[in-house]
Amino acid sequence: MITTLQNSKLTVQIKQLGAELFSITNSEEKEYMWGGDPAIWGKHAPILFPIVGTLKNNTYNFNEQQYQLTRHGFARDMPFDIVQSSKTAVTFSLQADPKTLAVYPFHFELQVSYTLQNATILVDYKVINKGEHSMPFAIGAHPAFALEDNFNDYSLVFEKEETLKYFILVNDLVSDQTKVLASNNKKVALDYDLFANDALIFKTTESKELTIVHQEKPLLKVKYAGFPNLGIWTKINAPFVCIEPWYGYSDTQTANGNLFEKEGMQKLNANQSFTAQYQIEIL
Repeated sequence: MITTLQNSKLTVQIKQLGAELFSITNSEEKEYMWGGDPAIWGKHAPILFPIVGTLKNNTYNFNEQQYQLTRHGFARDMPFDIVQSSKTAVTFSLQADPKTLAVYPFHFELQVSYTLQNATILVDYKVINKGEHSMPFAIGAHPAFALEDNFNDYSLVFEKEETLKYFILVNDLVSDQTKVLASNNKKVALDYDLFANDALIFKTTESKELTIVHQEKPLLKVKYAGFPNLGIWTKINAPFVCIEPWYGYSDTQTANGNLFEKEGMQKLNANQSFTAQYQIEIL
């Protein structure tokens, strides 16, 4: 099932499976989202929950029991319910069930809302702990934006001039090896060589806005105030780039399998809720 939101500036489409945003078009029908070709990468903008990235051996321990969670968790592959909708806004909900409890023994509700405001899409996450005990979780966005022409004709412009230190993935885990992303006046030229070791993992950035620019023309801006972590990713020779605001990231190489001690993990007390928002502004 597909939900369509529309105003005078944008038309947005979201799948009920995974509550996944998969199309943003402007009034001239220009498409800004990656088409999801399964021969390259079959997703568009999956929601990462209750983990971001990869666990060591895809396992963790809780209450002396071992559990398995695959990369980025299960929310992206599960059908959500629609709990509220209008022409310009929709809210989806995913709640714990026997299938989720078998791999993640916590009673939760995840709400994902999309709202159109002029040429901006507001994406809101709300995580509710419906259990009686503290609940560890991570949550992140993974929108893939279409790059129509030569990849090297695009660049990313950070909000602030800063040292862009990122951590290198080794076997899908965050290592202690770092590099600094070369920038010129806040601008980073895109090149597939940057992604030879998969995603660029930023544990922190001063910038909370990132703009995609095509031959000096700004295309869109992702605003992620409040999100502590950031990923940037593409597949080699693929015509898209992902800008990924995160609360959390992959296990480190020294992770001990305890989600409550995992770097970047959020902890939510019983009957408490967590909210976060990022925005996609079409320029």
